[in-house]
Amino acid sequence: MDRCATPPARRRGRLTLGAMVEAPDAVGERGPLRLLSKPARLRGHVSPHRKEGIEGMIRTAVHVGIDVAKDFVDVAIGDDGECFRVTTDTAGLDALACRVSGFGPGVVVGLEASGGYERPIIRRLHEAGIAVRLVDPARVRQFARAMGIKAKNDRLDAAVIAAFVATVDGALNVAEPARERLCEHVRYRRQLMEALTVIDNQARLTDDAGLEALAAERRELLRRQVDEIEHRIVRLIDADPAMSKTFALLRSVPGVGPVLAWTLIAEMPELGSLDRWKVAALAGVAPFDRDSGGHNGKRMIHGGRANVRKVLYMAAVAAARCNPPIQAFHQRLRDQGKPPKVAITACMRKLLITLNAIARDQVEWKPAI
Repeated sequence: MDRCATPPARRRGRLTLGAMVEAPDAVGERGPLRLLSKPARLRGHVSPHRKEGIEGMIRTAVHVGIDVAKDFVDVAIGDDGECFRVTTDTAGLDALACRVSGFGPGVVVGLEASGGYERPIIRRLHEAGIAVRLVDPARVRQFARAMGIKAKNDRLDAAVIAAFVATVDGALNVAEPARERLCEHVRYRRQLMEALTVIDNQARLTDDAGLEALAAERRELLRRQVDEIEHRIVRLIDADPAMSKTFALLRSVPGVGPVLAWTLIAEMPELGSLDRWKVAALAGVAPFDRDSGGHNGKRMIHGGRANVRKVLYMAAVAAARCNPPIQAFHQRLRDQGKPPKVAITACMRKLLITLNAIARDQVEWKPAI
C-alpha cells in the first residue's frame, strides 16, 4: 500500500512569522505590527562576496520547522507560511515524510531536542532521505527574542524553527543506527544508576526492618539489570568495528574507564572532528570570558552536555592520581593556589582534549618520554 495515499494531516492555515514581530517606527517608539515578507532573512549588512551565494541558497532550499509534542507535531513550511499538524503514530509520520519529501532534494527539516519524542520523527525522515537538523531549544528561543517575537505557541514555534534553520548554519543530523542503539543503552544504564543512588540514600534514613528488606530486594534487582545492560553494551561495541576501535583507543589513556568510553562514543559522536576549544565547549568545560569595559570578570564554564561532563569529572579525579601528565598538571595548578574544583575542571578539559586528539589521529596514548 502506498504510504502517501491518504495522509492524515490536518491543515492549520498559514502563519506569517513577520506578523508576530514588533517593529519600531520612524521616531523610535514601538509601532504597529509590521509584516516581513522574508522573515527568515535577518536585516543588516551582507558582504557582496556572500550575497549571491546566500540568495541562491534561499531560492533553492526549502526550510521546514517542526514543533514536537507527545501526540502530534506542528509543521511550518519556511517562507510559504503554510502550517499543518500530523499525529506521531506510524500513519502520521508517513504522511509527514511524504509531504516534506515532495519539496525536492533541497529540503532541510529542523526540530528541537524534546526529551526523546523527536527520535522516531528523525528516524522516519532519515528513512525518507530527508536532511534533518537537531537544534538547541535555548538558541531557538534567543533567536525568537532577537527577532522581537514575544508570543509563543506550537505553530509559531514551528515557524521560528524554520526561520532559525534558514538563517543560522549548523551540522546535519547523521543517521547512525548502531550508535543510537548504544546511546539508548547508555542512557538506560544511567537511569538505573540514579535509581540505585536514590535507594541507597533512602536506606540511610530508614529504621524499619521491613522497609530495609524491600530496599535491599529492589537494590539487588537493579544491580542485576545494570550488569545485564553493561553486557549488552559490550556486545554492541564489539559488533561494530569502528566503535570497537575507538573504545580501545580511549581506554588506552590512564584514568579512562569503560563508562567514560561508552559515554563519549554514544553521546559525543563529534569527538575527533572538532578542534580543542570546540570540543571543550561542547562538553561544558571551556571557560568563557565575562569582561565589559574595565571590568574583568571571573572565567566560568557554562552549558554543554551535562551527562558527558558528569562522567568526565570522575575520570579526571582518577587521572589526577594515576595519569602522570594529568597528575603533574593538577599538582602545578594546586601549587599556584588554584581552588580544587578549578584544578579538576582544568584536568577535565585537558583529558578531553587528549581524548579528542587520540580519536582524531587514531593512535593509542603513549606516555611522554
